[in-house]
Amino acid sequence: MKLLKYVGVLILLVTLGAFTITPEQSRIDIEKKIGYAIGDIATDFSLPNIDGNQVALANYPNAKGFLVIFTCNSCPYSVAYEDRIIALDEKYKPLGVPVIAINPNNPSAKPADSFNEMKKRAKEKGFTFPYLLDEGQEIFPQYGATRTPHVFLLEKTSQGNKVRYIGAIDDNYTDAAAVEIKYTENAVDAMLSGQEIEPKTTKAIGCSIKV
Repeated sequence: MKLLKYVGVLILLVTLGAFTITPEQSRIDIEKKIGYAIGDIATDFSLPNIDGNQVALANYPNAKGFLVIFTCNSCPYSVAYEDRIIALDEKYKPLGVPVIAINPNNPSAKPADSFNEMKKRAKEKGFTFPYLLDEGQEIFPQYGATRTPHVFLLEKTSQGNKVRYIGAIDDNYTDAAAVEIKYTENAVDAMLSGQEIEPKTTKAIGCSIKV
């Protein structure tokens, strides 16, 4: 009986140990789930662009910041925002804040988002910005992107590219003429003028990223 009791206690301890989460493990798990927060420094990347070149944030030494936008071909939300993303690039690239578009979807799960289809779409729409493929889907989890489109405004600082705004482009994806709050434009304008960005985060509305 004593032996059985000992074995039972041992099994219980092992079972509890298997579900014990250390503070370090908990922190890592949380970071994996939410990605970057406001004020974090975003790690640079090097991803294939539709023109055949690799593109990194370091390729823009004179930039004041970046509009990193996770988007794709296939999502109707992304398609609805294409002209507005082009307009953002045309407005802010001359001011030192270019758009860097990244397709986070797995082409195997979504053939319409293959590299060749990306090239076709960019040519059809006349994209004025890099359109990168997140090969291996390693970058969007780092950022914490969950939707397409999903905006991350970065400001170039002495410490690195600091995350200043995360979320939606504006408050009306269905009708650009009916937009009341231009979240991304307001954020960039505030950043460039040295003012506080409000709101710093909004809910990204779009399609889930396909893995």
